[in-house]
Amino acid sequence: MPVMSDRQRTSGARAGSSRGGRLLGRALARPSLPALVGLAVVSVVFGLQAPALVTTGGLASVLNTAALLGIGGVAVGLLLIAGQFDLSVGVLAVASPLLTALLVQQAGWGLWPALSASLAAALAVGLVNGVLVVNTGLPSFLVTLATFLILQGVSQAGTLAVAGSGRLAEVEEAPGWDAAVAVFGSTVQVGDGRFRVALLWWVGVTALATWALWRTRFGNAVFASGGARTAARQLGVPVRRTTLALFCLTASAGWLIGTLGLVRIGGVAVGSPVLSTAIDFIVVAVLGGCLLTGGYGSAIGASVGAILYAVSREGIVLAGWDPLWFRALLGVLLLVALLATGVVRRRLKAVPRS
Repeated sequence: MPVMSDRQRTSGARAGSSRGGRLLGRALARPSLPALVGLAVVSVVFGLQAPALVTTGGLASVLNTAALLGIGGVAVGLLLIAGQFDLSVGVLAVASPLLTALLVQQAGWGLWPALSASLAAALAVGLVNGVLVVNTGLPSFLVTLATFLILQGVSQAGTLAVAGSGRLAEVEEAPGWDAAVAVFGSTVQVGDGRFRVALLWWVGVTALATWALWRTRFGNAVFASGGARTAARQLGVPVRRTTLALFCLTASAGWLIGTLGLVRIGGVAVGSPVLSTAIDFIVVAVLGGCLLTGGYGSAIGASVGAILYAVSREGIVLAGWDPLWFRALLGVLLLVALLATGVVRRRLKAVPRS
C-alpha cells in the first residue's frame, strides 16, 4: 500500500488551495456575479413572503416582465460596455408603435409596410444619435437626452394633431395582422401561467449579443471602444463605426419593444407608461455588472439584471407590500451592485470578459 509523504501531502494541499483560489478569482472576475447573488437573495426572500411567485403564473409574470426589460437592457448594456449612454430607447418604444398605428389608421397602410417604415425611422434616430456623438465629441448622455425630449414632444403633439386623439386602437383591422400576431404576439399556456413570445426574442437577443461579444471582431471593438478609446483608434479599431452600429442597435431594440407591446395590446396611447423611460434599461444593465465607465460587462449579466428587477417588482406586488417600496428596493440593489462591481473591478482588469 503506497504511503504519501508529508511533502506530498503539503504539495497536494497547496495545489488544492491554489485551484480553489483560481476558481474564486475567476468567479469574482465575472461582471454578472453581483446580479446572480442579488437574484438568489431576492428570490429566497420573496419566495417565502409570496408563495404565488413560485407558481407557473408567478413565473410567467416575472419572465414576461423581464423579457421586455432584458431586450432593452442587453442593447443598452452593449452601449455601456463601449462607454456610451442612450436615453432615447424608452421613448422609441412608444414613438415607434405610434408611427406604425398612424400609418395604418390615417394612411391606410398594411401592418408590415408600416412596421418597416417605423423600423427605418427608429434606425434613422439611432444613426443621428451616433453621428452626433462621434462627430461632435459631445457626451452621449446629453445628445440622447435631447433626442429623448424631441421624440417625446413630436410623438405626443404629432399624434394629437394628426389623429385628434391620444389613443390609437383598432390596428387589428390592418392587412397582415394575423402574421404579426404569430411573430410578435403568440403565447403558450402552461398551468396558470401564460408565457409570451417576447421570451424567445429576449433569449435570441441575449444569445446573439453574447456570441458577438465573445466570438467576433465586433465584440473586441466594443470592449476596446469602452476600455481604451484612444489606444483603440491608434491600433486601427473601428471605434466610429462600432459606435454607430451600437446606437442603431439600441434604436432597433426600442422599436422591437414597442412593436411587441403594440401587437399584444392592439393599440398604443400617447404617454404610455409601459417602459417609457430608459433609466430602467440602464438600471438593468448596471445591475447585471455593466460598468458605467465602459470596458466591462456582459449580455448575460444584463439579462440576469432584468430578472432581478422583475422578481423584485412582481414579488412586492404578490407579497402585498406597498408598490412604492419597489423604487426604494431598486435603489438599494443598484447601490449594492455599484459597490460590488467597484470591489471586483481590479479583478476584472485581469479577466475582462464574463
